[in-house]
Amino acid sequence: MKKIIDAVDDVVVDALRGMSLAHPDTLHVDLEHRIVLRARPKDDGKVAIISGGGSGHEPLHGGFVGHGMLDAACAGEVFTSPVPDQIAAAITRVDRGAGVLQIVKNYTGDVMNFEMAAELAEAESGTQVTSVLTQDDVAVEDSTYTAGRRGVGGTILVEKIAGAAAEEGRDLAAVTALAQRVSDGSRSLGVALTSATVPANGKPSFELGEDEVEIGVGIHGEPGRRREKIAPAKELARTMLEPILAELPGEGPALLLVNGLGGTPLLELYILLADAQEILAEHGIEVSRHLVGNWITSLDMAGASLTLLRLDEELTRLWDAPVHTPALRKGR
Repeated sequence: MKKIIDAVDDVVVDALRGMSLAHPDTLHVDLEHRIVLRARPKDDGKVAIISGGGSGHEPLHGGFVGHGMLDAACAGEVFTSPVPDQIAAAITRVDRGAGVLQIVKNYTGDVMNFEMAAELAEAESGTQVTSVLTQDDVAVEDSTYTAGRRGVGGTILVEKIAGAAAEEGRDLAAVTALAQRVSDGSRSLGVALTSATVPANGKPSFELGEDEVEIGVGIHGEPGRRREKIAPAKELARTMLEPILAELPGEGPALLLVNGLGGTPLLELYILLADAQEILAEHGIEVSRHLVGNWITSLDMAGASLTLLRLDEELTRLWDAPVHTPALRKGR
């Protein structure tokens, strides 16, 4: 294993310390609780939004804290859920009197710990807390980490669109309903060319042959649908899109997210985007919005995922709304 780290046990805290130094005008990092917060809290009377999960998926979630997205993100150990006390502390810190929405990826530990945290916060401070699960991965129904579908790239779309609605001043019920609608409408699938190497393990999580790809891999290295021989980008794009399109709800234009898993260069992601858009055009789907880059990663895993969401006028406007976070900025 070759990693730019100091000590395996300190990876998360050391990274958070660096994040704080890199973005002092945008973020405040509570190292004791491992919470990333806005440097300037949202106005009183607005719904706050939090998320979080295991580290190793950067920029998710801390990189999306800021105007137009999250109010706080809780960082667990690598590929491990944050703990309830940590999440409850975040809820209390960000509540502006209008309640808190939790956006939770559908992994067993995350779901359990965020539920417990909501109960703690409601009991201790009376904060009203709602939750929306993201479960957009069409690869499998159940995995090592989940009961049901995994939350992957769709999480970013929920955080951005719900975040814009909260900035507008919508109430907790309205923001929650919108987040649920985006979650329900998102579909994703990923492929891996290599495994990730977790620092505490010191070796790859799984083995792939030199000419193999894993179709439907999870962001923790969970197995997917099958293994195949490596193919040109357009064939991979078609393989990824077929199960997504088989389940994609709604009509009209779509948002296409092309996401790198950590070890794939932008050169290849742009090729994948162009091929995917060509295939979508064959199916009569106009791609009206794009997002391409490394957004929800799996440490050093080489590979990519595709996510689609049908857009209407409201979702397009909220997607286009100003956002100012370390990872995503536009219109401000």
